Amino acid sequence: MKIYSWNVNGIRAVLKKGAFHEFINKENPDIICLQEIKAKPDQIDLDLKHYPFAYYYAAQKLGYSGTAILSKIKPLKVIEGIPESLIKKHKVDEDRYGNPNLEGRVLSAVFKNFILVCVYTPNAKDDLSRLDLRYKKWDPAFIEYMKLLEKDKPVIFCGDLNVAHKEEDLANPKPNMGKKGFTIEERVGIDKILKAGFIDSFREFKKGNGYYTWWSYFANSRARNVGWRIDYFMVSKRIKNLLKESAIHPEVFGSDHCPININVALDE
Repeated sequence: MKIYSWNVNGIRAVLKKGAFHEFINKENPDIICLQEIKAKPDQIDLDLKHYPFAYYYAAQKLGYSGTAILSKIKPLKVIEGIPESLIKKHKVDEDRYGNPNLEGRVLSAVFKNFILVCVYTPNAKDDLSRLDLRYKKWDPAFIEYMKLLEKDKPVIFCGDLNVAHKEEDLANPKPNMGKKGFTIEERVGIDKILKAGFIDSFREFKKGNGYYTWWSYFANSRARNVGWRIDYFMVSKRIKNLLKESAIHPEVFGSDHCPININVALDE
């Protein structure tokens, strides 16, 4: 099964550029997870006949956030958001920009043999005003939800986690130490995901630096490959041996992020 994830930074903009259909036709994924769609379902005209099962989870705020799952395979069910009990327990609802049930940040699809979760994690902001939200509330709530889902079936979650985990995950680690996306707290959040029984699929196949999924629009960063790896496929450790590929596709344009994918020996 070939599963892709892409922060499109506005699905309508990507469609206008022609990048989306070109990417789909070339790669032919079984399932596609999208983040930052920035649109309501009635504003999106994908016309993808090969993906009859399309689910959109838009933010309440227009033109902001949002996730989607497009699939050739019909899920047994689709779950929007995180259970309200976890939202309340971890006080995620104290900041609407971190509340996945207002911002369309978490969308899950349950299949016969696994659960797929598409996630768009809130960033800490340049002034780190959302760092406490991220570290003390969002991360614990999300990890607890993933562990809850995993009690039922193996979990694959993917998307923009808005953090580079290790120094090798960004081109310029030293000047970015302590800044948004590379604070100790955000990086510890990834440590906790790994300790919870998930693996960073890409690092099962590739080591070292130079592999990035996001580039600033400034200073010709993408052409110079001065980027960050902030998009991930995290996979339950118990299906690690089923992973056949985990890749990054910097050749695909249309967004400031590029698509990533896994190939996993699971049927629907």
